[in-house]
Amino acid sequence: MSEREKRVAVLISGRGSNMKALVAASRAPDYPAKIVLVISNKQDAAGLEFARSENITAIAIDAKAYQDRAAQEDAIHQTLIEHNIELICLAGYMRILTENFVAKWSGKILNIHPSLLPKYPGLNTHQRALDAGDKEHGCTVHIVTGELDAGPIVAQAEVPVLPGDDVDSLTARVLIEEHKLYPRALAMAVSK
Repeated sequence: MSEREKRVAVLISGRGSNMKALVAASRAPDYPAKIVLVISNKQDAAGLEFARSENITAIAIDAKAYQDRAAQEDAIHQTLIEHNIELICLAGYMRILTENFVAKWSGKILNIHPSLLPKYPGLNTHQRALDAGDKEHGCTVHIVTGELDAGPIVAQAEVPVLPGDDVDSLTARVLIEEHKLYPRALAMAVSK
């Protein structure tokens, strides 16, 4: 790892498809960030095994093993400190971080969200876009703040909503763009 590469942790809850895209991008010699740690809130998250196969430290900090959210987040925070993490990427991490945790990492947490924020914060974004009759949908990388999906936007990518789209087809098209957008947005964020 060169001097200019930022040390990045990725937090996941499942298969980690966006984490895989970030790892692939970080393999380029001129990429300004290095994925050095993957943390999941679930022991059985498939993305952990992928990270290990890529020689990336992968740790489960299972929410069920802690008495409350604060205790679990403290364990995550300590693990990030131990690994000299400079930036966190949320990639399908299905837990809302507390304001206390976000404050500790203020300006250093990125999230990818499957909508063109500020439209459709929260869940079920693809169905909401379809229900509204939107012609465009997409994804957003933003800086995490104490308010859900409301932080400053780093980058966005649009996809058309096509006649006959359902949640599955729209999800698949947006996911393709997420895998391109997140690595670009991470590079932009660490180069500032």
